[in-house]
Amino acid sequence: MSESCSGGLDIGFAALDYAQIAWLGVVQGISELLPISSTAHMRIVPALLGWHDPGSAFSAAMQMAALAAVVSYFWRDIAALAGGSRRAIARRDFNDTHFVMLVAILFATIPIGLAGIALSPVLNACNSPLRSLNVIGVSCIVMAVLLAVSELTCKHRRVTAQLRIRDALIVGLAQVGALIPGVSRSGSTLTAALFRNFRREEAARLSFLLGLPAIALAGLKELVVLHHASIPHEAWTKLGFGLIVASVSAFVAIWGLMRMLEQFSSWPFVLYRAVLGLALLLAVGSGWLH
Repeated sequence: MSESCSGGLDIGFAALDYAQIAWLGVVQGISELLPISSTAHMRIVPALLGWHDPGSAFSAAMQMAALAAVVSYFWRDIAALAGGSRRAIARRDFNDTHFVMLVAILFATIPIGLAGIALSPVLNACNSPLRSLNVIGVSCIVMAVLLAVSELTCKHRRVTAQLRIRDALIVGLAQVGALIPGVSRSGSTLTAALFRNFRREEAARLSFLLGLPAIALAGLKELVVLHHASIPHEAWTKLGFGLIVASVSAFVAIWGLMRMLEQFSSWPFVLYRAVLGLALLLAVGSGWLH
């Protein structure tokens, strides 16, 4: 069996050294929480540098770094949500904005939870067709177009306090697209929130808060899968090192994204994704990348 597989699970990261893991930790941390697709970059960077593909299991487990960054950055929002929901339940005020947000988060998690379980054997399999560079290139372009349309056609006036369950379901369904490499969880949910006419910075906040359970469940599930796969001790050490690096990078990425959306727009990400997707398809078509 290949050193990058364990029980049919792709663990290519075990073949990387610590310097490579550190670089990929930075890439994962930044790209996981920006609307540019971490999975795409975790395939492209190793392909460009001639490294082993770290595998989808690595990318999924590294979401624990994103979870740590989101919880750290939005700690006040999360504490207010927990406290406000508890008080709302105690006084049976089910129209309270905190309680509505809590229910919205639960509803937004259902679609990706079901889809993730159904597609897990394909997504985590060695040499999964969904991780092909052509799929990633097309996904980048499609999401660039959708994000551009949301910038051109939507009003961007709503705030988080105006969130409704319908909004959460729409964002939750969009989150399912993140299972396709190149789509991006933050990109799909941010775009969906923009289509619901939320302000850009509010759309980003919704994207992160509504995605908390999905990020946590995906990361924990992958850690359990890796545990049952009996991967080498050295692989666990590398994974832990990558998580530390990615956590710091992810926090910086959130800070940068929120500042950008408060002052500008998502157009830089539209252009970046479009160029990246086209370049990737051209590189694969010309035989430069495989």
